[in-house]
Amino acid sequence: MKNVQLSDRLRAVASLVTPGSRIADVGCDHGYIPIYLYLEGRIPGAIAMDVNRGPLLRAEEHIREYGLGKYIETRLSDGVKALSAGEADTVIIAGMGGPLMEKILTEGSEVLNTVSELVLQPQSEIGRFRHFLLDHGYRITAEDMVFEDGKYYPMMKAIRGEQCYEEEIEYLFGSALLKNRNPVLRQFLLKEQSSVEKIMEHLKNTDTRTGRERLLELEQELFYIKKALGLDSSGQKPISGICQKHARQQI
Repeated sequence: MKNVQLSDRLRAVASLVTPGSRIADVGCDHGYIPIYLYLEGRIPGAIAMDVNRGPLLRAEEHIREYGLGKYIETRLSDGVKALSAGEADTVIIAGMGGPLMEKILTEGSEVLNTVSELVLQPQSEIGRFRHFLLDHGYRITAEDMVFEDGKYYPMMKAIRGEQCYEEEIEYLFGSALLKNRNPVLRQFLLKEQSSVEKIMEHLKNTDTRTGRERLLELEQELFYIKKALGLDSSGQKPISGICQKHARQQI
């Protein structure tokens, strides 16, 4: 039997799943994450779910190809609406925009209260999404970030529990990624710094209200980027690190 070839992004997502968990993969697309995890001996079974029948049919085809029909079930489902309490220990939601993931987590809160962990890989509005998680009673216990095909992909594991970051950069860029000096995050920050500085240079002589407002927004962005990189606003001196009280909660 051939091995499942996961992308770097999906492999990193899969690595956040606690071994032995029964998983529900929401938005499973081709079904490769549950297939990979089962073949690796890391899960006893899974439910692959998608809101669209096309991706679900592809997932079913791959599940049959690997002879895993007894272990991986497929369900047509909008979010976790087709999942019942107690059926999964881990829910994976990857490759969707942050606002859509917030909607799924909100609408499915009752059944999600019965799972042990969430493995999440939002594609947009990451800072806002971390705010959402902490505001809704979740604690982020692990994070990773990969660069693939010209894009940066942050991801996280969350469980029920209290957590509150003291600095906005922890929400924007990830407390654990900052604490662990994640090299991909650093690469991302340096790229963002260069991009923001170029736009600011272009706008520095602007004389319109819209331009001045945008310049102020960019100055704030640059402040956060430099702080995350360990620089003060001048780009010269080291600044204090992230809140250690919360950083120690990471596992």
